[in-house]
Amino acid sequence: MNPLPPAYRWLDDLQPLPRMVAEARKLFGTVEAQGSADNPVILGWAKELGLAKVYNHDEIPWCGLFAAIVAKRAGKALPNQPLWARSWVNFGKDGSAKPQLGDVLVFRRGEVSGHVGLYIGEDYGAFHVLGGNQSDGVTITRIARERCIAVRRPVYKAAPASAKPVELAATGALSTNEA
Repeated sequence: MNPLPPAYRWLDDLQPLPRMVAEARKLFGTVEAQGSADNPVILGWAKELGLAKVYNHDEIPWCGLFAAIVAKRAGKALPNQPLWARSWVNFGKDGSAKPQLGDVLVFRRGEVSGHVGLYIGEDYGAFHVLGGNQSDGVTITRIARERCIAVRRPVYKAAPASAKPVELAATGALSTNEA
């Protein structure tokens, strides 16, 4: 696995992680291919999900694809049209009262676009999000709280003890465009 930035290395010591976070962690550091080439790993996710006919180039926004492969591998039901970030407002159950490690966060991006990723933690003004298509890769980035339109919790038979709110330092710039 690719190493996490120092501020997030605590994740590797936390066990058990929520399954979606564990699956996402395995993919940390995956990046788009440059230019007209495609990363076969990212295209492989579309194939694994049966979406290769509609998702065939890694220049197409892929945060929803990342969320879908992570959810599928974690054994979670996908929302309809999982490639669309805002479709994830229908995932799992409402977690907005108290966001916690492993929740799915949906953000607005412009009037109709969106972004989706996993809650890793929060600070006074932002959520720390593990997601795909963040600076063209699977990264952890800070996204302003006011952009969040939904917090969705995976359905657990028994939630892991690590699925709880995480307070983090406000380090790093806020993302303004995750594509």
